[in-house]
Amino acid sequence: MTNSERRERKSPEIENLLKRVGPTAKIITDEQVVTFVRNNIGAFHDKRLESLQKLKLDRLLRRKNPYLFKSKNITTIGECVKSLLDAYLSSQEETLFGNFLENLAIYVAMQVHEGWKSTATGIDLEFVNNQTRYLVSIKSGPNWGNSSQINKMKENFKNAQKLIRQNNIHTHIVSVNGCCYGRDNKPDKGDYFKWCGQEFWTLISGDESFYTRIIEPLGTDAKQRNERFHKNYAAVINRFTNEFSQMFCDESGNIDWESLVKFSSQKNQ
Repeated sequence: MTNSERRERKSPEIENLLKRVGPTAKIITDEQVVTFVRNNIGAFHDKRLESLQKLKLDRLLRRKNPYLFKSKNITTIGECVKSLLDAYLSSQEETLFGNFLENLAIYVAMQVHEGWKSTATGIDLEFVNNQTRYLVSIKSGPNWGNSSQINKMKENFKNAQKLIRQNNIHTHIVSVNGCCYGRDNKPDKGDYFKWCGQEFWTLISGDESFYTRIIEPLGTDAKQRNERFHKNYAAVINRFTNEFSQMFCDESGNIDWESLVKFSSQKNQ
């Protein structure tokens, strides 16, 4: 089988999903995607930079596990500060970019299915297609929650379904946990479907290749914005390194881990 044949061949899961969605009345163009990204990706970069600029060393130290960094045999101030800051920023960026992808998904469903941002608790998106009303809870990736959080999502689905059926008891409703990336090989969860990555974007766009169509637009102005971010990042590293050395180093210049642990974990006197 050639590479082109592999690309053209649909998986059974995508075939079934396209049949479920059925033909869409509208399509979303590359120009629409580019325009949305251009108008909205700046907010992600701005909030990312703002989070970095507003961060204080004491807040950073109290949010991260000092035992973890000691166990990694970190011995230099610069390495410790960089590890702490990178762990914090990674978590922040995942949340901020997840919010952007959620808004992109809602926009796509609005254009293709005339969907709308749901007002129901815990439901992000609703749309109707092929005589089915979809309730969608959007998450960034597939490994987003523990059992309690998943049970809460299922409860939200049930409550939203009850409200809808108060007006029309015969409405066919499908609940969906849509994940913007990743995969789940067993999407039928009984109470809801969990469609991830290609399957999720196919559901809301009607286009099995949409999940790759959004790659290029996401890089809009990325080089310039990241250069600005890294300039500020370097300044924060230098400032925090100086502050850390004054607060948590002994006279010989070694990290005083006991002082650091007490700073983040000792009860108030």
